[in-house]
Amino acid sequence: MDHSVKRLQPAAEPKHWGLTDEELATRPTVFRPDLLAGKVFVVSGGGSGIGRGITYLLARLGADLMICGRRAEKLEQTASGIRRLLGREIGTHAMTIRDPEQVEATIAATFERFGRLDALVNNSGGQFPQAAIDFSVKGWNAVIDTNLNGTWYMMQAVARQWRDRGQGGNIVNIVATIARGMPQVAHTCAARAGVIYLSKTVATEWAPLGIRVNCVAPGSIATEGLNVYPDGVPERFALTNPMKRFGDVLDVAEAVVYVGADSGKFVTGEVVVVDGGHSAWGDTEWPGGRPDYFDVG
Repeated sequence: MDHSVKRLQPAAEPKHWGLTDEELATRPTVFRPDLLAGKVFVVSGGGSGIGRGITYLLARLGADLMICGRRAEKLEQTASGIRRLLGREIGTHAMTIRDPEQVEATIAATFERFGRLDALVNNSGGQFPQAAIDFSVKGWNAVIDTNLNGTWYMMQAVARQWRDRGQGGNIVNIVATIARGMPQVAHTCAARAGVIYLSKTVATEWAPLGIRVNCVAPGSIATEGLNVYPDGVPERFALTNPMKRFGDVLDVAEAVVYVGADSGKFVTGEVVVVDGGHSAWGDTEWPGGRPDYFDVG
């Protein structure tokens, strides 16, 4: 789960979480440098958090990229870092995935710039911690509209382009580990569960079109979004899996590459879980603070 959208006050002197541009550009990877040469990827939410890590790794492996998201300045910061550290140019497109017309324009701009599109990585999303009983209609709809509807608009738009062009492709949806529920973010749990079973369904429907559809489900991943938490709170999240540590964004990015590249050519309709074993054993994360009722320590 990416902790990049939270409504909490920053600590006075927050510890730095996440990887710097320099680290993203140089950390060792198991993949060869030219693995994705000649391939074109779209990454939504590619300007920050997990999406930024995915963008860097794809660029390092030779992919041509279009990154999109709501904040043009974040997209440009990522593009500037890749230009400076990797000597690569990537496309940016400010938009919201909640608007089907903007989605279609983004996909069209990608084909216009690169002449093709091989893979879509749906990473955009957001949520806020709150007891489900207190959700407003507006708050519920905002999260569902982004995490479920927006993801679907992106999936459908690119699938239609591939169908109409007689091309195949593949889609990787970044979701969450939802098997045990997600207290205090029930809206995003509902949306991500919807994306998972939507993906499994269209993986079958779209197989005749040569389109693969998979999900990657991160657990506790250290991103810069953790810096909004009071000192000491993020460290507790790291204890919710049997490895008792955070993953980093490149753990997720390498899973995306596996299913998004030819290495995953016989994989579709699946969920790749990157959570340090939390699905097998671990405590529940409480992003808004653990209620006294559940404090057994």
